[in-house]
Amino acid sequence: MVQWEYHSEQFEATGVRGGVIDAGSFNDRLNQLGSQGWELVNIFDTNMLHGRTRFVVAVFKREMWEKSLDMGGRI
Repeated sequence: MVQWEYHSEQFEATGVRGGVIDAGSFNDRLNQLGSQGWELVNIFDTNMLHGRTRFVVAVFKREMWEKSLDMGGRI
C-alpha cells in the first residue's frame, strides 16, 4: 500500500491589501521542493481582515518508500 508524507510551506503576502508574494522566490522554492520529490497538492490563502491575504500556504506530498518505513527514515 502506498503511504504518503506531507509538508507545508507558508509564504508571507505583502502589499497594501495583501495578496502579493515574491513570484521569483515562490517559484524557486516550488522548484526546489519538486526536485526533492515533493508534489504540490493544494495551495490556499489565509485572511487577516476584510478579506486581505496574510499568508499563502502550499501543501505538498511525496511517497514514502517501503524501505524508509522500516528504517524510520527516507532513503
